[in-house]
Amino acid sequence: MILSASNIAWAPEERLAAYDLMAEAGLQGLEIAPGLLFDAAEDPFLPDAATARVALDEIASRGLSLVSMQSLLFGVQGAALFGDAVARAAFTRGMTRAITLAGRFSIPNLVFGSPYQRRIPEGMSEREARAQAITIFHHIGDLAAAAGTVISIETIPVVYGANFLTTLEETEAFVAQVDHPAVTLILDLGAMHLNGDFDALPARVGALTPQLTHVHVSEPYLAPAPDDATDLTPVVSALRLAGYRRAVSIEMKRPEGGLEVLRGRLAALADAVAA
Repeated sequence: MILSASNIAWAPEERLAAYDLMAEAGLQGLEIAPGLLFDAAEDPFLPDAATARVALDEIASRGLSLVSMQSLLFGVQGAALFGDAVARAAFTRGMTRAITLAGRFSIPNLVFGSPYQRRIPEGMSEREARAQAITIFHHIGDLAAAAGTVISIETIPVVYGANFLTTLEETEAFVAQVDHPAVTLILDLGAMHLNGDFDALPARVGALTPQLTHVHVSEPYLAPAPDDATDLTPVVSALRLAGYRRAVSIEMKRPEGGLEVLRGRLAALADAVAA
C-alpha cells in the first residue's frame, strides 16, 4: 500500500516543509485539494503550464507522487446532484472539470464527498434520488475511465449535513448498483467512528477490497489523525491481508499546532503500518 497525506493538513505556504516531513516519515503519496495546491491560480482546476510544472517538481523532488484529489466541486456555484436541470448540469460540469485535471496530472483517484451538493431535497423519494444518481454517475464514470482515473464515493455521516449515502452499507450498495469500473468506494475511518462501526471494520475489509480504491485515515470532524496508532493497526493489517495496494491517506484539517502536530501524525501512521 502507498502511505499518503492530504494537503488540507497544512497551509499552502507550508507545503515544502510538509513534503519534507512526509519524505522523512517514509510516505510516498500526496492527496491534493486543487484549491490549496494551486491557490494563486485564477482557477485552481486550470493552472497554467508553468505553475503546474513548479508544483509537480516540488512534489517529485521529495519522492512523492499524486495519488488522489478531493474537494472536487470547490468554487462551483449552484451545483446539485438532485437539483433541477440547471443545477445538475452545473454538477456535471464541475465533476468533468475535476476529471480533466486528474487526467492531465495522471491522478488515479477522485474522492467524491460534497455533502451539501448531494442532499436529497424535500419531496424527492430515496428511490427517485438513487435512480437519478446512478444515471449521472454512470455518465461521469465513463468520463473518468477515459481520463484514466476513478471516482470513489465517500460515506458522509448525517452529522456532516448529508442525507444520501450516510453509512458504509448504503455507499457500498450504491457503488454495486452503478456497476461501473470507474465508480468505486473510499473507506473513510472518521465516518466509521462517527457511525459507531469502526470496531467491526477489520472483519469487513476483505469483502470491501474489490470495490476499494482509497482509504482516508481520519478522525471525526477532521481532528489530527490517526489519533491512536494501535487502533489503526488492525485495519492496516486487514487491508494488507486482503491485498489492498492503493493509497492509505491521512486526512485532517490544519491543526493549531501546525507542522509539529502533522509530524506526530505522520509518525503514527508509519508506526501503525510497521506494527
